[in-house]
Amino acid sequence: MKFQKLIFAAAFAILFTAAPGFAQNTNAKPFLGRWDLTLKAPDHEYPSWLEVSEENGQLKARMVGRWGNARPLPKVDVANGTLTFVSPKEEEGSKSDLVFQGKIVGKSLSGTVNGPDGTTWQWVGVRAPSLVRSSEPKWGKPVQLFNGKDLTGWTMSNPGPPVWTVRDGLLISPGHGPELISNSKFQDFKLHVEFNCGKDANSGVYLRGRYETQIETESQDEPPSHHTGGIYGYIAPSPELPRKADTWQTFDITLIGRKVTIVQNGQTIINNQEIPGITGGAVNSHEAMPGPIYLQGSEKGHVEFRSIVITPAE
Repeated sequence: MKFQKLIFAAAFAILFTAAPGFAQNTNAKPFLGRWDLTLKAPDHEYPSWLEVSEENGQLKARMVGRWGNARPLPKVDVANGTLTFVSPKEEEGSKSDLVFQGKIVGKSLSGTVNGPDGTTWQWVGVRAPSLVRSSEPKWGKPVQLFNGKDLTGWTMSNPGPPVWTVRDGLLISPGHGPELISNSKFQDFKLHVEFNCGKDANSGVYLRGRYETQIETESQDEPPSHHTGGIYGYIAPSPELPRKADTWQTFDITLIGRKVTIVQNGQTIINNQEIPGITGGAVNSHEAMPGPIYLQGSEKGHVEFRSIVITPAE
């Protein structure tokens, strides 16, 4: 009887350890979750984001790179304490796929990647914070971010033309120009924005400089989360309001931790939903920190802004 029990136990152990994904799951556990990444090129640091999950014994990953939105990766695995994930060259503007390899070092995830410039880049990641709030915020006094006269309180991301302009009390995006970033930084807030998007134009309002609320009249063929009012790449507006060019519209946005509510033209289109991670083009990936309001100027066409009022939490 004892011998039979030993045989049964041994067979069970072999079957259990040989089950698909078992070794992978055991080795991968420290890597699961969301990571705020910083890619360190020779002359610039790029914010990035990674989510590693396990489904039915298989690893999956999605990533936000130097631009764009969160997208699934074709390959992710863990072997000998090293996480490897691959971002396709088509997404990276590179001649070859970017192969990221990293290990857990203390509380960080760090490693190397073959940069699109042909050099080896370093990168580092920290676990993305939950940003859960234990109580409702107490709101402070409203602050006008745009004075209707000039760019006081704002800084363009790059010098030189084309530039943001102020004309007849309106703030006008340049089209294929720099971003416009507020000098002040905020954590939780309510934000009121009035905007007028020209025909075939695109801009956006980055909350804390990291999460883009989309403004557009030319993305009808893209996914719903890329449409006006969506949190780019993550949350689609529902209902989605009709696309309107050359018409004044309003956003009333409440951001508390990761939870966002967006009211467009008086109608709630996103109701207290979680933003998983940053949008490509973010000022940085330090999600636990306060950040600016930034208006996107790098896309095509012109968008006008007038009233931009923020009410920060105290």
